[in-house]
Amino acid sequence: MAKDKQFGSAMLTREEPKKTATVATATPTVGPTRPVTTRPLTTEPTRSAAALPFGRQNYTLMLAGIGIILVGFFIMSLDKEEFGFGFLGLTLGPIVVMAGFVLEFFAILARPKA
Repeated sequence: MAKDKQFGSAMLTREEPKKTATVATATPTVGPTRPVTTRPLTTEPTRSAAALPFGRQNYTLMLAGIGIILVGFFIMSLDKEEFGFGFLGLTLGPIVVMAGFVLEFFAILARPKA
């Protein structure tokens, strides 16, 4: 311990930090650090993690619903009445669009066949 300063009757001391040397030794690794495993080839189809969430029937119903919605909007655009009192634009078009949305709802909730 080294003497630092003396104040009155009390003497303050300070400890010198210990100096230690550390040597980092690293062993270089060449190649893979864990063994490589291979899977045997199988003819069975496996479901991967990137499989589609819906079945084929769901996707065809979704496309049909989108088509029906587009047809409904087209029907609404055919109304050429100045004040909108035509049958197509105010009545038939919105009904067809709603039918398309109902079909979309059913297509999303329908369970795919296994």
